[in-house]
Amino acid sequence: SILLYGEGWTAGESPLPEALRAVKKNASKLNGIAVFSDDIRDGIKGSVFDIKDKGFVSNKHGMEPSIKFGIVAASNHPQVAMDKVNYSKEGYCNVPNNVITYCECHDNNVLWDKLKLSCTNATKVELVKMHQLALTIVLTSQGIPFLHAGTEFLRTKQGVENSYNVGDRINQIDWQLKTENNTVNTYVAALIKIRKAHPAFRLTSNEAIKKCIVFDEKVPEGTISYTLNGALVNDSWATIYIAFNGSNKAQIMQLPKGNWINALDATNMGIHQFITVEEFGSIILFQEKIH
Repeated sequence: SILLYGEGWTAGESPLPEALRAVKKNASKLNGIAVFSDDIRDGIKGSVFDIKDKGFVSNKHGMEPSIKFGIVAASNHPQVAMDKVNYSKEGYCNVPNNVITYCECHDNNVLWDKLKLSCTNATKVELVKMHQLALTIVLTSQGIPFLHAGTEFLRTKQGVENSYNVGDRINQIDWQLKTENNTVNTYVAALIKIRKAHPAFRLTSNEAIKKCIVFDEKVPEGTISYTLNGALVNDSWATIYIAFNGSNKAQIMQLPKGNWINALDATNMGIHQFITVEEFGSIILFQEKIH
């Protein structure tokens, strides 16, 4: 019942040869131990070392391969262009639970602050949508999802990046934010419930990931869409369709054939050839039976 986490880097010189270190590139050698994915982290929101750098959720194009690499839990997938992934050029995980899929933690700017600092012209509404999109990517990707405490209601550290020495004024969780941003909190709770209920979001092998996840190759720039074959893992959702739009304008996406139901509100959408995904938005659909 206890999950212990730390950081997979040496923070300096080490007497151990690199091949023996428990760092990201050696994740496949670790049994029951996972490493953080900086590939999807910075792909989602931009480099943690450059405040102004943007990511997929804030309309930076070219981040799609890094997001896809995170979706498949840092494994080698035939549809992920590894030469275009921001850091890693090959998969480093033997199994999905070798990697922690995340976009923020105690270090550096929290997600809300990073988005505000890098998107200075964005409105509050746009920033909220970017934030929700980031957490949607994390909670629908394979691997171990990681949420920084309070992110579900837009936690802020008031722009303080490294807050280890500034006390409770910055580091405490402001529970009033949960009241002010309860819509976001409710949305994230719904995503967690979906993930727990459906094994298609918790695949247990790289082979299952290759078989179950198929990316759409022809999509507008700044978007990603893919299907999850839930039937292969006995999920009650036989087919799942997921689309992310990190661009600043609505995009029309082509749906696979079939009768689709909205996963978040159980709305039966019927049979449609196309669907509009709003700017900085996402959609999760499913079919209960294969058509």
